Amino acid sequence: MGNKLEVSFNSPQCGWMSVGFKDGDSEFHTTTAHAPHKYALGELLEILTSLLDGSLDKEGRILHWNRDPEEYDLRFVPGETGVRFEVYEYPDEGRQADHRELVFSHTGNAADVCDAFGETFARLYEDRDTDDFEFNWHQPFPGAEFERFNVARARHVR
Repeated sequence: MGNKLEVSFNSPQCGWMSVGFKDGDSEFHTTTAHAPHKYALGELLEILTSLLDGSLDKEGRILHWNRDPEEYDLRFVPGETGVRFEVYEYPDEGRQADHRELVFSHTGNAADVCDAFGETFARLYEDRDTDDFEFNWHQPFPGAEFERFNVARARHVR
């Protein structure tokens, strides 16, 4: 397994959010849009929760997100050596597999991967009123999903 995963989601502005992923081997930063994948943050939290509670099957799960015109797949696949997290970029909404590019990957244990995302979601949550999250992201913070994720993190034994 590589180095520690670091995840950053900056406060949203006008329906856009800067996101970044890095570890000791690679780094990737981009912006993402609130639409058309308006439930992306909640879905991401659900995927992370399923990693912790063991309900994510071996096929893994893909989260669709976009920057317009670029599209992204955030893919989480559990395996014997840990969770493989991959970010694929597509040039447009066609999402043709032969046109995608792997722009970031990291393998780590489920708890460490979830902790990296958990830290950035906690910052977004703490700053949601100050940053006027709902207005700037054009939708509410996924509070129920965040709560379930935190419960799963607390229950997860390392």
